[in-house]
Amino acid sequence: MKGAVRGHMVAWDLFSFVGVMAYAASGAVVAIEEQYDMFGVCVLGFVTSFGGGILRNVVVGIPLKSFWSQTSMFLAAFGTLVAILLLPTRWLLHGKRWIVVFDAIGLSAFAIQGALYAKQMHYPLIAVVMAAVLTGIGGGLIRDVLAGRKPFVLREEIYAVWAMLAGLVIGLGWVDGRHPVRLYVLFAAIFALRLLSVWRNWHIPRKPFRTPRLAGRPQPAASAEGEIHGRPGSV
Repeated sequence: MKGAVRGHMVAWDLFSFVGVMAYAASGAVVAIEEQYDMFGVCVLGFVTSFGGGILRNVVVGIPLKSFWSQTSMFLAAFGTLVAILLLPTRWLLHGKRWIVVFDAIGLSAFAIQGALYAKQMHYPLIAVVMAAVLTGIGGGLIRDVLAGRKPFVLREEIYAVWAMLAGLVIGLGWVDGRHPVRLYVLFAAIFALRLLSVWRNWHIPRKPFRTPRLAGRPQPAASAEGEIHGRPGSV
C-alpha cells in the first residue's frame, strides 16, 4: 500500500514538473517570437505554466491558496525561463517546431495531472474530464490570447480532444495513480497523438462560411452628372 502511494506521489510530482517546465518554455519561445522584452518573456512563461491550474482550481472549487505553496514549481519555471533566455538565438529559429513539441509535452502532462487531481477528490467523470481539459489547455489558451494569436484550441487542429481522452481514461478508472507505469504509457500516448495529429494535419471538421459572390450582380450605372464631368471639354 505504501509503495502504491509513493508511486502515485512520484508520478504526480513528475507530471507537475514536466508540465510546468514544458509550458514555461512554450510561453518563453512565443514571447521571443513576438519580440517581447525579458520581463514579457518571464510573464508569458509563468502565465503559461500556471494558468491552466488556476482555471482548474476555480472551476472545480479548490482553494487558490494552494497555488502559492508550490515554491519548487515556481523555481522550476524560473530556471526554465533563464535557460531559454540564455540559449543562442539560432537555436530558437525554428520557433513553431519547438512550440509544438513543448505544447504536446505540457498538454499531456497537465491533462493527466488535472485528471488525477479531480479523481483523487472523488469528482464525477464529467468533472475529471473537465479538469483534464482545463489544466491541459488553459495555460496555452491564455498564452495565445496575451500574445495576440488565435489559440490552438479554437482552431480546427485536434488539441483539446487529447486532453479529453486522458481525462476519460483516468475518469473511467482504466489508469490510476496506483500504477505509475500505466500513467507514463498514457503520457507517451497523448504526447505521440498530439504530434501525430500535427504531422498528419488532422483537423476537426468545421462548417464553411463564405460570403456570397457578387460577380453575377449588375454594376450600378454611372450617374448623368459623372458622365458629363467625365467628358473632355465639358463645361
